[in-house]
Amino acid sequence: MSSPVFGISSSIGGRAWVWRGGREPASGPDLVRGLFLSRGAAEAEIEQLRAPTIRDLLPDPSIFVDMDRAASRIARAVTAGERIVVFGDYDVDGATSASVLIRHLTACGARPGHYIPDRLLEGYGPSAEALVALKGAGADLVICVDCGTQGFEALEAAANAGLEVIVVDHHKASTALPPAHAIINPNRLDESAEGSRYGHLAAVGMAFLLAVAVQRELRAQGALPSPAPDLMGLLDLVALGTVADVVPLTGLNRAFVAQGLKVMARRGNRGLAALAGAARLERAPLASDLGFALGPRINAGGRVGQADLGVRLLCGAEDEACEAIAAELDRLNAERRGIEADVTEAAIAAAERAGNMPVAVVSGAGWHPGVIGIAASRLKDRLGVPAIVIGVDEGGIGKGSGRSVAGVDLGAGVLAAREAGLISAGGGHAMAAGLTVADADIARLTEFLCERLSGAVTHAQRQRTLDLDLALAPGGVTPTLAEELDAAGPYGAGWPNPRVAAGPVSVIDASVVGSGHVRTLLAGADGRRVKGIAFRAAETPLGAALLNAGGRRLFVAGRIKRDDWNQTPRAELHLEDAAWADGAG
Repeated sequence: MSSPVFGISSSIGGRAWVWRGGREPASGPDLVRGLFLSRGAAEAEIEQLRAPTIRDLLPDPSIFVDMDRAASRIARAVTAGERIVVFGDYDVDGATSASVLIRHLTACGARPGHYIPDRLLEGYGPSAEALVALKGAGADLVICVDCGTQGFEALEAAANAGLEVIVVDHHKASTALPPAHAIINPNRLDESAEGSRYGHLAAVGMAFLLAVAVQRELRAQGALPSPAPDLMGLLDLVALGTVADVVPLTGLNRAFVAQGLKVMARRGNRGLAALAGAARLERAPLASDLGFALGPRINAGGRVGQADLGVRLLCGAEDEACEAIAAELDRLNAERRGIEADVTEAAIAAAERAGNMPVAVVSGAGWHPGVIGIAASRLKDRLGVPAIVIGVDEGGIGKGSGRSVAGVDLGAGVLAAREAGLISAGGGHAMAAGLTVADADIARLTEFLCERLSGAVTHAQRQRTLDLDLALAPGGVTPTLAEELDAAGPYGAGWPNPRVAAGPVSVIDASVVGSGHVRTLLAGADGRRVKGIAFRAAETPLGAALLNAGGRRLFVAGRIKRDDWNQTPRAELHLEDAAWADGAG
């Protein structure tokens, strides 16, 4: 491994500062090229990384197990005028997956309905009661999106009722699969080697591939309307679901987001345009806007409001109501923030009382299940270990949501707990999982997960580093540099926004603003200044260092963000770590 950047082997956050990929980035006038090379890209890949296209990266949908079977059944339902219902999860991936299929099937001549379960009353995934009720209401075919891979009881009940079900999912699968007409999931254990290469796709990516397959099947039958439905026009939804579900922005996902942002900038989807207006997003969207501005508002409907608001908005089925629905989602998002803050504070306090654990599992009576995933993410960030937050209802049943750290497969651990009989339901993927557990079994579940995952957590903690892409003087943090770095996007999970180190700096001013954020003004030796902010850092070692630096100088690390407020381009650092320039702790 190369020498630590700026010689920092243990920062205030307890991490060594290292070059991403283990080598100093290539220098030269083409900053983007150097960035790609330092991240391990080959010369031949750089142009595709600069401008990823669907044409170059979209696979033949037929490589996936059950894809052709599903496409054939859906095409038959479309041509026969059967009643199709899309059953979606209540998060952004579920809402966008459902909307992609509903908009496409509508354009193909069908009249699909939708069903989004209530998070509080029904919980995650299809239930036997819901599917049987849909059959009783006249449904001929149900397509479950972003759920269903673990829906054994529900899908068996549907089969017994004579209802055909197709599952489009991406969550981890067990060896056994529930009974369904087709289960499309790149993470099936029996998936082809070629198909399993796409296990990083969100459910919305798989839904888009199914739409491609259905369109091809209808064309082959001579049943495709003219003009043909605009598949590429659905990429704004695919981009939103992909970013919001925090799947790696590599390969096909990178093309989905890059091209989807272009579609979204045209604001052809009235629902998305209304949502951008509610979020006060006036410029062309960036990938970060999907994750931090649009996604949370869609999620708010499923978390603390009416579960199907997101689907209704994104489908544009009620065009005249789009602005009203967007405004309601914006209101619910503000309400969600308040509830989230209370649950997060209680979860952190519970974790601190429990002491150090390799997996932080905390629970509380009445914790709102709509915000436990966010609280788990905050707790994971605070402790540096996987975290599961469980809200227990009056009947003693806990709904839990977990978030993991790199190198620890939490989804596999939750599946193992289910197979061991410790939870009644659960699943997920490496970085996130959900579960249902009796209050009386939470202690046993905690012991099981700590024992099973402790080795992976210890290894992950030993490998804790802060990966850096650039090192520069404070005066180098400029709007021009921010614009150059943006050219190597889109950024997200698996392709993180470049992180820079700068310094040494003196803290000219530091204060707590908002919900525990630390706002700073930093100056280099040449007197040039740069603004910085460390989010939710007031009670952390980083925040304490910034607030109490006195005359001591620091090296700082974070991400450069361009700010065009008031039409004056500026740049600031979103701080993630710091280290004393004198080397003392």
